[in-house]
Amino acid sequence: MKPRRILVTSALPYANGAIHLGHLVEYIQTDIWVRFMKMQGHEVHYVCADDTHGTPVMLRAEQEGIAPEALIERVWREHTADFAGFHIGFDNYHTTHSPETQAYAEDIYGRLKAAGLIDIRPIEQFYDPVKQMFLPDRYIRGECPKCGAQDQYGDSCEVCGATYSPTDLKNPRSAVSGATPVRRQSEHHFFKLGARTLFLQKWTREEGRLQPEAANKMAEWFAQGLQDWDISRDAPYFGFPIPGTDGKKFFYVWLDAPIGYFGSFRNYCEQLRAKGLALDPEEFLRADRAEAAGTEMIHFIGKDILYFHALFWPAELAAAGYRTPSQICAHGFLTVNGEKMSKSRGTFITAKSYLDQGLNPEWLRYYYAGKLNASMEDIDLNLEDFVARVNSDLVGKYINIASRCAGFITKRFEGRLGAGLPLVPVVNSLRQRAGAIAALYEAREFSKAMREIMLLADEANAYVDAERPWELARRETDTGRLHEVCTVGLNLFRWLTVYLKPVLPQLAAQVEAFLRVPPLTWADADHPLVAHTIGAYQHLMTRIDPKSIDALVAANQATLQPAATEHSQQRHAERQVKEFHPLAPTIAIDDFAKIDLRVARILTAEHVEGADKLLKLTLDIGSGTRTVFAGIKAAYDPATLAGRLTVVVANLAPRKMKFGLSEGMILAAGDGAGIHLLAPDSGAEPGMRVK
Repeated sequence: MKPRRILVTSALPYANGAIHLGHLVEYIQTDIWVRFMKMQGHEVHYVCADDTHGTPVMLRAEQEGIAPEALIERVWREHTADFAGFHIGFDNYHTTHSPETQAYAEDIYGRLKAAGLIDIRPIEQFYDPVKQMFLPDRYIRGECPKCGAQDQYGDSCEVCGATYSPTDLKNPRSAVSGATPVRRQSEHHFFKLGARTLFLQKWTREEGRLQPEAANKMAEWFAQGLQDWDISRDAPYFGFPIPGTDGKKFFYVWLDAPIGYFGSFRNYCEQLRAKGLALDPEEFLRADRAEAAGTEMIHFIGKDILYFHALFWPAELAAAGYRTPSQICAHGFLTVNGEKMSKSRGTFITAKSYLDQGLNPEWLRYYYAGKLNASMEDIDLNLEDFVARVNSDLVGKYINIASRCAGFITKRFEGRLGAGLPLVPVVNSLRQRAGAIAALYEAREFSKAMREIMLLADEANAYVDAERPWELARRETDTGRLHEVCTVGLNLFRWLTVYLKPVLPQLAAQVEAFLRVPPLTWADADHPLVAHTIGAYQHLMTRIDPKSIDALVAANQATLQPAATEHSQQRHAERQVKEFHPLAPTIAIDDFAKIDLRVARILTAEHVEGADKLLKLTLDIGSGTRTVFAGIKAAYDPATLAGRLTVVVANLAPRKMKFGLSEGMILAAGDGAGIHLLAPDSGAEPGMRVK
């Protein structure tokens, strides 16, 4: 297999706040994939940076009485400490406020302007007469023009969900000074995104660029028409000045933020050059050089920034002669115990607080891996399930194998493994699954990979249980058999370590030290470890004490509640007030047994012409397919539903509706503020009965 040459990036965290567990979904996902690809022998360079420019950074620095440069340097140190704490193995972590990023931003802008793709024209904006600055949408507050809700942002209403122009707000005020803003005109620079529509329609449909659901989202945006993109902001602004504007206009932060990938990579190449190592950034960044060099560029991002990465970014790169992304891997959001995380509502747990409580970061890495796949589905961190799964899988299954075999090798055989490995079925089973597990890692189907690995751990434990080395150790006549069984057991443990190393790098390093072997690669799955002396075994991982999770929640209690200000309490109430209905009358178990609940996979989902609330779903229930009309249109985009598992009432009498025959009912939770489909945990299959 020819090694691939890949530049990998994660989205740039903004330099105006702490890293929280929601952020870590992306960095852990990327890190697992990068570590796996490096174990395969590929040339992979993983870079990232702090996103440092914009009005929020400028205002926060001003509020703290420090220069923006001092603020972003402090936040950079905080972010890098958080990432290091969770073993995120960046090859370089830089900042967008760098000469490298500025040089690329100016070059790209100059090339776009030379190509006739920059338009300069006046626009009308709200201006703060006290602060003497034009106001970004999120710094304008007022009454929603649709529903009249108080204290809403200048671009959207958090109560009714409407979007609008800031000038549509009723009774607007500046969130910076409290003054009533006035309308003023200013010349802005626009990138003619619409002129790149034909290129983007082709690019987004090319094989492997985007996930299917992301490509479908692109089609929706194309149907709405692509608008020119405002890439400039007026002074005062913390960012790079646009050449030729005398420092009065600055690049909008979203123009130079993704260019920060290039800046960080060039900085990395320069560091290598200083060490006498050669890596040419142009082979990865320039369109003609990248194709000739056979390099790739893969972005891992959240689905909320898909518009910027799949439309603006490739459009400007291609027009400026730079290479476009080979692949964009978008993931969903994180919920905690089923609740949406939001910095504005304070519902986040910080990475630092997790580490400060002494919790093992690899517990979280494993739990996320057990939830992540190649789709854009949201994942949930259920804290009770987190404790149960880590304790069961990592300690009860994986670590248990070593703890039951290593001591006998050390005490009875001077740490020396047997000279050979019998070809018992479990050995063949673990060796033969290396290819299948590798394919799942490469496809980012981490949850499926973890299931495969834990099934193998079950086989390994079944072997140890059946051979019972603790009983063999009591009988002198079984010494040879004891040596063989424990040698097999530790080889099984080593194979599992190879398969788990991308997820548990620190634990794998401890295992390598204990086994006295070089860093494990994927190729080690082809070779057993025999006639080899190991070190003394020390316990590798402890169980999670549920009390430590209680302490984590308590430590974040201030952030788990809305900020104690009048405005945030009001907005929290508007968003969070729920109507709880009384429980229904008690039923007997026989009544419940009449309901046949089955796991179902949504094969297709489509709009129903003439129906305001319904989606037409085709379900696989194991024994066949069913058509169900579900009133979930307001909550779900049909393009995001295909492939999802849910639960259906399978023995409900078919109901003739205006739009067709509905052959069941799917289950969802709702409180008047939203609809949430019920979904089984990973491992469930269509047709399984819910009991």
